[in-house]
Amino acid sequence: QVQLVESGGGLVPPGGSLTLSCAASGISLVDYAIAWFHQAPGKERKAVSCTSSMDSSSHYVDSVKGRFTVSRDNARNTLYLQMNSLKPEDTAVYYCAAGSKCSWFPEGYFHWGQGTPVTVSS
Repeated sequence: QVQLVESGGGLVPPGGSLTLSCAASGISLVDYAIAWFHQAPGKERKAVSCTSSMDSSSHYVDSVKGRFTVSRDNARNTLYLQMNSLKPEDTAVYYCAAGSKCSWFPEGYFHWGQGTPVTVSS
């Protein structure tokens, strides 16, 4: 059974940092494109980043470039999203997802975690 489990969310003031984790079981993350999405209340789920299975390169949407960084621990089969300089507009539930190739659209992924909430507020 495939499971993706996100953790690390919480409340952080503007300008603060958080590191989210996506731990996988039942699959090996290196074999999949792994994306981070976020979904704010009442809004669509939107892509944040995608890490390719082909060359492990990570791609980011413009709104997080220079602030968010993806890394992976293959031994732990876990992907991380380091989020720095957080802004109130980053407030959302963050999900990791696994698919066959990178896509900015949620329809491109077939394994999802349950999400972890991030609130950026003073």
